[in-house]
Amino acid sequence: MDALRKPFFIVSLVCLVLAVLAEVGSPLLLPTKEPDPNLLQASINEQGAQQDVKLNQVLQLHKDNPPNPGLGIPYLALLDGLLLLTLALMGASLIIPERVHGRVQGLVTLIGSVVALLAGFGMLFAAIGLLLLMVGLFTAVPFGTIAYLAVWGFFNRGGAAGTLGLLMFLKVVAAVCLVLAHQRFLQNKGLVLLVLTSLLATAIVSFLHGLVPIILVSITDALGAIVVSVLALIWAVVLAIGALVSIVKVLKLTRVAA
Repeated sequence: MDALRKPFFIVSLVCLVLAVLAEVGSPLLLPTKEPDPNLLQASINEQGAQQDVKLNQVLQLHKDNPPNPGLGIPYLALLDGLLLLTLALMGASLIIPERVHGRVQGLVTLIGSVVALLAGFGMLFAAIGLLLLMVGLFTAVPFGTIAYLAVWGFFNRGGAAGTLGLLMFLKVVAAVCLVLAHQRFLQNKGLVLLVLTSLLATAIVSFLHGLVPIILVSITDALGAIVVSVLALIWAVVLAIGALVSIVKVLKLTRVAA
């Protein structure tokens, strides 16, 4: 760490902080798209349900149940939060004495991993439940399909694409600055794999958003959220195991010193 180029490391941390904030705040940053009455009416007519379902009823259902901008982008914050925690602990060694840092690092990592595990399982089950609900409604022709279209059929794909592009840019800049800060970061296989996983998760969500027609993007977005939460859970387990090993080593060294 003596040869660490601090400005590059700080820029890397700032980029990751901005990325996590953008992911957490995406429900506010991405306005919901208003439904197209003509498209809804065409869907009702196509299903032959114009005698049973009125357009104003569908629009009222949409108003009472406003769609959110999806789960995929906010779920990225769980994975990137683990990456940010890892880098923040590395940076803490610059201002915290080595003895104190060695003892605190494992404990903080363990606490962060446990929190990520608890949150990750809850988010995973929520995404699975939402996915099953949307698929069930979409396939329940005609009334379920119409209800699905009213609530989830107008995903803000353009806004999500712009947000994902910004996130990818911030993460690439963070990765490049990390290498420029110290080339030895490349020797940390765990850190490199975590950075690559973050980039891969962002690419997966972006790919799933563009894979299907607009009315199905909410379904693939929930699928992307499931993938991201599984990746985050895997890394939370890995970091928790590493933290436990580190804590055990510190305790052994403390006993030997005593």
